[in-house]
Formats: sequence, C-alpha cells, structure tokens
Amino acid sequence: MQGMSERQYAAHVGLSRGAIQKAKTAERLVLYPDGSINAAASDARRAEATDPSKTRKPPAPKLKPVPEAAVAAVGDTLREQGLAVPAVGGGTTFLQAKTANEVLKAQERRIRLQKLKGELIERARALALVFRLAREERDTWVNWPARAAALMAAELSASCCDATGQQITVEPAAMQKVLEKHVRAHLDELAEVRPDFR
Repeated sequence: MQGMSERQYAAHVGLSRGAIQKAKTAERLVLYPDGSINAAASDARRAEATDPSKTRKPPAPKLKPVPEAAVAAVGDTLREQGLAVPAVGGGTTFLQAKTANEVLKAQERRIRLQKLKGELIERARALALVFRLAREERDTWVNWPARAAALMAAELSASCCDATGQQITVEPAAMQKVLEKHVRAHLDELAEVRPDFR
C-alpha cells in the first residue's frame, strides 16, 4: 500500500470514516492506483473544495479575567515568602499562582495544627478573656482602699509624731478617701489605654 487507508486518513484529518468514504465517492480525495489515499494531495484538494465558513474550528479557549484583588493576593503571599512577585499590570504566571496557592494551603494547615495544639485561640475569645480579667482587676483595685485604709492609718498613727514629739492620729476614713482618690485617678489613666488587637 502506497498511501493511507480510509481509517488512517480519517484519524489524520480528524473526521469519521464515513465522511472519508463520502469524500472518496465525491472524488474530493486523491488516490493512488492501489486505492490508498495520497494524504498530502488529498489535504490540498479538500482545502480548495471546502467552504471555509462550513469548516469546524476548534473553540477558542475561554479565559476568565482574573480579578485584580486575586493577583494582588498572589503577590502578597509570594512577597511574604521572599519569592519573585509579578510586575504590576504584568499578570501572574501559572507557576506563581500555583506557588502562592501551595504556600497559602501550607499556612492554613499550620494554623489549623496550632489551633489543635491549643497554641492559638479565636480572637473573640481572647478579647472576652482580656476584658473579663481587666474588669476583675479594676474591681479589686476599687475595693482595695476600704480594706487597706484602716491598716495603713494604724501603722501611720503608731509611727508618726509631730515636731513636738506628740503622736499623730490618722483617721481611717480620711485615709480611705485619699486612697480612693488616687486609685480612681490611676484607673482613669488605665482606661485611656486602648490595646491594638490587629
């Protein structure tokens, strides 16, 4: 056999064997004397005889536009890892996007593992815990002058003397008022502190 069989030529041009048989009957193919198909000459004849508007063209690949935020996220992830970042407006290569995706998956797994180990807690839970501890500490400080004033007044009365050597008596109620004033001033200063939980 000099040329291709119908089956081989059908595979060569991407058509069914029936379509090749029809083209052979309509004499749109060039045949060798043994009946086999001359592929090069048949391709040329088919191209001349075929209406270009009726040829099937492979569909153009549909590319979805990539949002600019996604490209920026890929760049941020690559930058965090010290890898090459795509140029602004230059687009992201598949390899860069795949690398960023793998890095993000690894980071997510690490965070999940840290949560399982108890090394990380949720932000809302941490804020609630800090708020509760701060409130307990504030309440302790607010109640402290009432407990400590009498003891401090007794200690000061026992150890204080005026210029004549006369012992000075410190009233617990007066001591408590002074302590409360200073503790409240200190708590007001602490209330101004706003921790940054970013």
